Amino acid sequence: MNLIKHKPLPLLKCKTIHELPGRIRVFCRALEFLPEFQSSIEERLNEFSFIEKATVNPISKRILIFYSKDKIKKEHLIDQIENTIANYSIIAFQRERSKNNRLTVNERRLQEEPIANILRNVALSTFSLIYSFAKRANYSKLGNNTKIYTSFPSISSLILSFSIFKSGIKSLIQDKRPNADTLSAASIVASIISKNPISALTIILLADIAELLTSYSMNRTRKAISGMISTGEEFVWKETANKKLVKTNIEEIKQGDIIAVHTGEKISVDGTVIQGDALVDQSSISGEYMPASIQKNHKVFAGSIVQNGTIKIITEKTKDETAVSRIIHMVEEASQNKARVQNMADKFSAQLIPLNFVLSAIVFLITKSPIRALNMLIIDYSCGLRLSTATALSAAISTGARNGILFKGSNFLESIAEADSLIFDKTGTLTLGTPKLESIIPTSKYSKDSILQYTAAAEETSKHPIASAILDKLKYQDINIPSHSDIKIHTARGVETKVENSIIRVGSERFMKENQISIAEYRNSIHSLSMKGQNIAFVAKDNYLIGILGVLDPLRDNMKKAINRLRFIGIDDIVLLTGDQEYQAEVVANRMTLDRFESELLPEDKARFTLNLQSKGSKVVMVGDGINDAPALAYADVGIALGGKRTDIAMEAADITITSDDPLMVPQTFLLAKKTMQIVRQNFATAIGVNSIGLILGAIGILPVFWGAFMHNMTTIAVVGNSLRLIFHDMDKKR
Repeated sequence: MNLIKHKPLPLLKCKTIHELPGRIRVFCRALEFLPEFQSSIEERLNEFSFIEKATVNPISKRILIFYSKDKIKKEHLIDQIENTIANYSIIAFQRERSKNNRLTVNERRLQEEPIANILRNVALSTFSLIYSFAKRANYSKLGNNTKIYTSFPSISSLILSFSIFKSGIKSLIQDKRPNADTLSAASIVASIISKNPISALTIILLADIAELLTSYSMNRTRKAISGMISTGEEFVWKETANKKLVKTNIEEIKQGDIIAVHTGEKISVDGTVIQGDALVDQSSISGEYMPASIQKNHKVFAGSIVQNGTIKIITEKTKDETAVSRIIHMVEEASQNKARVQNMADKFSAQLIPLNFVLSAIVFLITKSPIRALNMLIIDYSCGLRLSTATALSAAISTGARNGILFKGSNFLESIAEADSLIFDKTGTLTLGTPKLESIIPTSKYSKDSILQYTAAAEETSKHPIASAILDKLKYQDINIPSHSDIKIHTARGVETKVENSIIRVGSERFMKENQISIAEYRNSIHSLSMKGQNIAFVAKDNYLIGILGVLDPLRDNMKKAINRLRFIGIDDIVLLTGDQEYQAEVVANRMTLDRFESELLPEDKARFTLNLQSKGSKVVMVGDGINDAPALAYADVGIALGGKRTDIAMEAADITITSDDPLMVPQTFLLAKKTMQIVRQNFATAIGVNSIGLILGAIGILPVFWGAFMHNMTTIAVVGNSLRLIFHDMDKKR
């Protein structure tokens, strides 16, 4: 394996191959994965007035352009070519990822095999092993007799390992390299040939148990996703031709059907509202903690909850086509498509093991000395590299776990150490996800406490996040709620009640206008709160505005420090992705001095942004906490689920889980990974350097076998000891 990797041209980047005045030929790797879009790309390019003719060749990954050099500069022309190809970036990137996976190894897709079948295999291999142990005395009597090859343990080993042999041979034929099943198959054959078939059965049982655990984990992930964001409704209210509502099984709903959803029910389809208005909690899809005011012509998604009101929806997507199902599909596909970084030491040592046999043969042929040849086998790179690397990774994972950082695999230590871009979710990640009453602006003679009391009276029974923030504030200040009449809810607009014969209204700007309550003279105050990222509610008594409330989702403590430390570590592109409105995202991005932000995104938009970033050569880490973050967490090179409020699905989709709510643990995770890879590189240099010297000295006869073995083993002890330093790594957040 090459220690120095040649970094390929980013997927969407175009490179000039040859140019003449008015003629240019460019190279772009993405074209390799877009052969069926050749005509489409040519049409897009030929639409530009400054391009006379464009010819795309996906096989050579080149584009020949004839253009008017008087109308456009070469640099701008290449930008336009890259922008055109970027329209196909998602497809190109996904296909590149699939190709890289095939070039690595072709493993069995365990999630496609029923867990019942794997359980059956475990039971059969367990029975075969127990039976063979009970009869081992009979097999030992066979000695060197070839009948051992037709004994029960030998035959059962070959039958039970059929799928292993099939996968292992397929990998050798298709990918020209072994996979995990190839190695298992080789071990099984070696055990049988060496007349120890019970060992073969042991290997099969361990492989079956590993498959069972893997399949169980995948199955649990799938159920967690479905359970967390399922529509939860088996039946819906379907409108018939005569305008009556009939209770109908969700499986019978088709595109074009009209369904009604009432207060407290979950929406079971993706569609467009054709009648009614409602307050809808779309947090499972958008991540926005504030319920959306949904009216006619608004889009709604399965899995959302109608908090107040009734709406009729014309169905556009059902079952596996809904946004919920797409989230499930994207997470599952990402977990399979993500390139599995093989352990660096194992790959390197595996390639060097044959070298020892070749060196041994060459030394023996030249020197005729079996002692020198034996030295070539005793001094090998494999032992020190594999043990020290495994120790370093295990020690780092253990240290992380002690500090509340859970790694799903050692390969993510390497991936996060190489990262250069970081994506943050907003709600619940950068912010606490719990709204607080931040501002009370009196607009008349009433005090802030009086405004708070009137507001609490109107919001006492509401489940709206603003109501929760107001009631929390009231409890904190130990203020009593005044007596009031029944509360009247105006869906998606506001609430009202009577206090001392006066009507108290709390709600949106629309609600105020409906009741002829003027707010025009307070535009400056409203604008000021909006610029601070606060959600605004108005409080009125009878026909006069008495106060303006501002509710804010506070930023996490230490988040600014965490971002500063991440930049110091070397993360030079930090992005905010959120389902919130643009002005709220802009306020947070500015306060955190982030490089850029994208707002009002669905989960699939976050995943698409992540893939686009990766396709341009970036190593991406995504930090989130919610269901809506799951696809992006899964598609990123490394996904991090942060905090005690993270959802189960975010934890399942992420590669690293930080149990603490302290953002400073994010840069500490990067530092631990970087130190781990630094120690691994030190061990590589030491093991390869010292053992290479030993091989040279042994080959020329200066180093005896005993001292060759001593040098080799002491080097191994030294590099393993170096790795053990990670156990004592200080993750003090103040450092």
